[in-house]
Amino acid sequence: MNRIFSRRVAAMLLAALTLTVSAWAHAEAPTVKKSKNGICHAAGSTYYARTKHYTPFPSMSACLESGGRRPKR
Repeated sequence: MNRIFSRRVAAMLLAALTLTVSAWAHAEAPTVKKSKNGICHAAGSTYYARTKHYTPFPSMSACLESGGRRPKR
Protein backbone atom coordinates (compact mmCIF):
# COMPACT_ATOMS: atom_id res chain seq x y z
CA MET A 1 0.00 0.00 0.00
CA ASN A 2 2.83 2.44 0.82
CA ARG A 3 4.58 1.87 -2.52
CA ILE A 4 1.43 2.65 -4.50
CA PHE A 5 0.82 5.78 -2.44
CA SER A 6 4.47 6.85 -2.76
CA ARG A 7 4.46 6.35 -6.53
CA ARG A 8 1.25 8.35 -6.90
CA VAL A 9 2.57 11.18 -4.75
CA ALA A 10 5.87 11.16 -6.64
CA ALA A 11 4.04 11.25 -9.98
CA MET A 12 1.84 14.14 -8.84
CA LEU A 13 4.84 16.11 -7.54
CA LEU A 14 6.75 15.51 -10.77
CA ALA A 15 3.78 16.70 -12.84
CA ALA A 16 3.41 19.83 -10.70
CA LEU A 17 7.12 20.57 -10.92
CA THR A 18 7.11 20.12 -14.69
CA LEU A 19 4.17 22.52 -15.09
CA THR A 20 5.82 25.07 -12.80
CA VAL A 21 9.13 24.97 -14.66
CA SER A 22 7.34 25.18 -17.99
CA ALA A 23 5.28 28.18 -16.89
CA TRP A 24 8.38 29.89 -15.50
CA ALA A 25 10.31 29.36 -18.75
CA HIS A 26 7.48 30.83 -20.82
CA ALA A 27 7.04 33.77 -18.46
CA GLU A 28 10.70 34.72 -18.89
CA ALA A 29 10.66 34.73 -22.70
CA PRO A 30 10.09 38.24 -24.08
CA THR A 31 7.45 38.77 -26.75
CA VAL A 32 9.78 40.95 -28.84
CA LYS A 33 13.58 41.17 -28.83
CA LYS A 34 15.31 44.33 -30.05
CA SER A 35 18.79 43.44 -31.26
CA LYS A 36 21.89 45.60 -30.84
CA ASN A 37 21.35 46.67 -34.47
CA GLY A 38 17.88 48.01 -33.60
CA ILE A 39 15.87 45.28 -35.32
CA CYS A 40 12.69 44.16 -33.55
CA HIS A 41 12.23 40.36 -33.71
CA ALA A 42 8.80 39.05 -32.72
CA ALA A 43 8.44 35.59 -31.17
CA GLY A 44 8.27 33.01 -33.95
CA SER A 45 10.06 35.17 -36.51
CA THR A 46 13.06 33.96 -38.50
CA TYR A 47 15.86 35.31 -36.29
CA TYR A 48 14.08 35.43 -32.92
CA ALA A 49 15.82 32.34 -31.53
CA ARG A 50 19.22 33.47 -32.83
CA THR A 51 19.04 36.89 -31.19
CA LYS A 52 21.11 36.55 -27.99
CA HIS A 53 22.02 40.16 -27.06
CA TYR A 54 18.77 42.11 -26.94
CA THR A 55 16.45 44.44 -25.09
CA PRO A 56 13.09 42.78 -24.28
CA PHE A 57 9.77 44.45 -25.14
CA PRO A 58 6.21 43.37 -24.37
CA SER A 59 4.95 44.19 -27.88
CA MET A 60 6.11 45.04 -31.39
CA SER A 61 4.63 48.54 -31.12
CA ALA A 62 6.64 49.24 -27.95
CA CYS A 63 9.82 48.09 -29.69
CA LEU A 64 9.11 50.24 -32.77
CA GLU A 65 8.33 53.27 -30.58
CA SER A 66 11.74 52.90 -28.91
CA GLY A 67 13.43 53.48 -32.26
CA GLY A 68 13.58 49.92 -33.53
CA ARG A 69 12.58 48.76 -36.99
CA ARG A 70 10.91 45.70 -38.47
CA PRO A 71 13.12 43.01 -40.02
CA LYS A 72 13.39 43.07 -43.82
CA ARG A 73 12.65 39.33 -44.04
